[in-house]
Amino acid sequence: MKLNLDTFSTVNRPMYILEEARLRRNLRLIADVARKADVEIILAFKAYALWKTFPIFREYIHATTASSLAEARLAYEEFGSKAHTFSPAYTDYEIDEIARCSSHLQFNSLTQYERYHERARKFNPKISFGLRINPEYSEVETELYNPCAPGTRFGVSANRLSEQLPVDIDGFHCHCHCESGAAVFKRTLQHIENKFARWFTQLKWINFGGGHLMTRDDYDITLLIDTLRGFHARYPWLKVILEPGSAFAWQTGPLVCQVVDVVEDHEIKTAILNVSFTCHMPDCLEMPYTPVVRGGKHRIADDKHSPYIYRLGGNSCLSGDYMGYWEFNHALRIGENIIFEDMLHYTTVKTNMFNGVSHPAIALAKPDGTLEILREYDYNDYKSRMD
Repeated sequence: MKLNLDTFSTVNRPMYILEEARLRRNLRLIADVARKADVEIILAFKAYALWKTFPIFREYIHATTASSLAEARLAYEEFGSKAHTFSPAYTDYEIDEIARCSSHLQFNSLTQYERYHERARKFNPKISFGLRINPEYSEVETELYNPCAPGTRFGVSANRLSEQLPVDIDGFHCHCHCESGAAVFKRTLQHIENKFARWFTQLKWINFGGGHLMTRDDYDITLLIDTLRGFHARYPWLKVILEPGSAFAWQTGPLVCQVVDVVEDHEIKTAILNVSFTCHMPDCLEMPYTPVVRGGKHRIADDKHSPYIYRLGGNSCLSGDYMGYWEFNHALRIGENIIFEDMLHYTTVKTNMFNGVSHPAIALAKPDGTLEILREYDYNDYKSRMD
């Protein structure tokens, strides 16, 4: 199938469509930043885990980061390299396999370190241990995504560390960002150094986590590189690692769906779609995040003077499975495509099968416009989750 990437007119069922040309553009930029700043940038599966595209990623990066046994196995078995793994808590029944699949294992607490470091070393003698730290500073405004909010369950604060770290702790892991800019990182770095630099001489590496949205159009790449170079100048023995997720898949493709009905109540028109916000775009309801709809203008409220304003409704039984309002330049028609922009990062890894609503397929649009279906879902996928 040949695609028109503006209208996706030949697509007539729900589908996430990853555009290879856009993905490679992001990968080239990320690889260039890593080279110029002399850091390692790795892919975080929590935001993107479409493993059939890993051959493309391996042309530009060499490692990934995992947050669970399943992600660690995906790194080892499908990406082809052991994972940099962090989890808020490891368990007796998974730690051995996680250690086997990991090159780096980062502990969320000193109690987790004490419980598991010897056991993990037994199953992987070459593994490198790290400790997650909490700088008690973050500029993430949405509480749901703020890892440093008071009472956080993430990381060890400076006042809980002894002057001498455990002898086999090689690194620190710090995550403070969410789709943040370089200026935010520069300010955050000052807090990290102020609180934790006295331990840096005992370390080999530091991981500054994710949320560095370097592929966003307005991101200050030069400032990021200069900030990282400055850090290198101060601590030349430390290897620096970044693990963004969104940056890799940012603006790489939409979710294409179709209008299946238009209903009206109290003069509010709702276009019902063959996808669901709660099932297929959960951040829209959780964050909340307002998606960009191609050809539609987002409105704060219904404008009775315009005949073409619609709420967009999902196809589940959840009463709140809708968003609104969007103004179009025509009356929406049954079967017409609605294109939600930028729906590859986080969305594809967070979908669910609530209500048994048909799950969108996942496809790769090649640079020449041909479409490769990576995954289709059917009744057996739903049934097997209930097995």
